Amino acid sequence: MDVKHDQNKSWFYRWFLNNKTVTTLLVILLLLLIVFMVSKVSFIFAPFKVIFSAVGAPLMIAGVFYYFLNPVVDLIERKLNVKRTIIILCFFLALLALLIWGLAVFIPWFGEQIRSFVSHVPGYWHSFTQISDELLKDNKYPQVNAFVTELNDSLGNWFSTSSSEYAKQSINSVSSILGSITKIGISLVTFPVMLFYMLKDGHRLPVYLTSFLPKKAQPSFRETLTDINRQIANYIRGQLSVAFAVMIMFGIGFTIIGLPYGLFLAVLAGLFNLIPYIGSFLAMLPALAVALSVSPVLFVQAVLVFAVEQVLEGHVISPKLLGDSLEIYPVTVLVVLLSAGNLFGLPGVILGIPGYAVMKVLLTKLYQWWRKVSGLYEEDEIRAVELQPQVDQTSTE
Repeated sequence: MDVKHDQNKSWFYRWFLNNKTVTTLLVILLLLLIVFMVSKVSFIFAPFKVIFSAVGAPLMIAGVFYYFLNPVVDLIERKLNVKRTIIILCFFLALLALLIWGLAVFIPWFGEQIRSFVSHVPGYWHSFTQISDELLKDNKYPQVNAFVTELNDSLGNWFSTSSSEYAKQSINSVSSILGSITKIGISLVTFPVMLFYMLKDGHRLPVYLTSFLPKKAQPSFRETLTDINRQIANYIRGQLSVAFAVMIMFGIGFTIIGLPYGLFLAVLAGLFNLIPYIGSFLAMLPALAVALSVSPVLFVQAVLVFAVEQVLEGHVISPKLLGDSLEIYPVTVLVVLLSAGNLFGLPGVILGIPGYAVMKVLLTKLYQWWRKVSGLYEEDEIRAVELQPQVDQTSTE
């Protein structure tokens, strides 16, 4: 019956529309055409860029706090039977105290550490060049000596010129500094409002969004939103928890070995660790440079601290806090980081992985829908159903 039905179809349907390879190529061609058309009318998205530049920062900050606080708010509301609004207000008082401490203590200390560290960079580099010259003075490897000498000269000139240019830019960029302070102030004022309504009514958002769709499409759309929310929540909670644990470990290790600017470098390591896989290595570069400029013994101790941290992070902390929640291969992570960083800079590096996770969920759901409605995979499903009893029988034997 099915064969006769297919024979009644036109040759165009049987050879083109009913062919998996052809339909896949057509879908790819359609996607490329959409990307091309969007690139030609990019000016349409200019207002959205302006809106995102205004509300993007407070929205992302509120989102990070939301994914951290929402499980705790749900737990307290469920266990203690306390009104959700009261719980949120209590958390806001704690956040206000934390904000006051940050503005009064942490930010001035961190800024002073940055200024002092930058001012000492040329001295550290001079010590590093002296140590390298001492190690290579026997001239057994002339090519290596020439390379190190050229590298020392070029980087030394870069440090001296960049320090002076940085000082000039700091003096001449008062307007940009005021603009940045204004944006930070607006973000600090608006993100608590966003966070309050996220914590209060965030669980109603999927129901509200699905209400605009037909009844038949609501369950699958709600499931898609749930998967996206779970992916983002797992990534934010896990990555920030791992970064905080890395900061604590480096802080303890650097304090024990007596590394200059140890606490500052530990905080910097925690921030760098927000970049998956390569963040810890990037964080150790300034620490190893400072340690080597002081003494070779301190350099070896810093390497040992880094080795212990990597073992604990890779075998204990990351599996417990982050796990395989995103189900993304490490090579894919590196490709996404390099691509997003090249396209969007630092925001792309930070947001590239969760953005990829969201796109993965959407494309997976779209592919499942396509398999269901296209009719191109009915033979595969029938074959899988026919083979299932044989597989069950083999497993029982």
